[in-house]
Amino acid sequence: MPAGTVLREKVTLKVNDGSSMDAFTARPNDSSAHAGILVLQEAFGVNSHIRSMTERFAEQGYVAIAPELYHRTAPGFEGSYTDFESLRPHMQAVTPHSAEADVRAAFDWLRSQKSVQADNICSVGYCMGGRISFLANASLPLRAAASYYGGGIAPALLDRAANLHAPMLFFWGGLDKHIPAEQRNAVIDAVRSAGKSYANVEFSDADHGFNCDERASYQPRAARQAWALLLEFLKV
Repeated sequence: MPAGTVLREKVTLKVNDGSSMDAFTARPNDSSAHAGILVLQEAFGVNSHIRSMTERFAEQGYVAIAPELYHRTAPGFEGSYTDFESLRPHMQAVTPHSAEADVRAAFDWLRSQKSVQADNICSVGYCMGGRISFLANASLPLRAAASYYGGGIAPALLDRAANLHAPMLFFWGGLDKHIPAEQRNAVIDAVRSAGKSYANVEFSDADHGFNCDERASYQPRAARQAWALLLEFLKV
């Protein structure tokens, strides 16, 4: 899609717990109806990387929304990739219950847009957002969902595997010490045992955060190949 054909906007959503949540949105600048996608943040907030990914999806023809999942504790938060401790309290404040409420609000916003095909909404998440994309798939009628190096699915959320609505794509880094092999295997075993459709991809020479070109762990080849596979997977 040529430059200048993506519209960007910040919107404010009402969450069912009474809180307000800002979100960054991007959409194609045309009058057609498009698929929608939830773009779920890393632990570092809706920062330049997440906004860039949201815009990339819009360039591919999606109406994309990236909700600020730290809106209860730190609205507008953008953390440093070299200062994990500063974001830890905000990340720990995101519970499964609050995350489900937040993704529901973003999902409902997408469905309310005339430019969105209401029955064609998917999700993708990175790092913390990878876990929340799994939660979103278990609580919303998505068409497809993807998780990039989503830590914390195992063991806490394995019981949600039985509730997955849509095919699930998992990306992992083989060098990722944050999500050891036994946790990755537990996730896939749970999804398989639940009889759900999934694809499981491990890049053996990639680390946690391999998709983010602002992180030291960025792995361009893995990021490029994952992007191509993701776009194809979402076409369900």
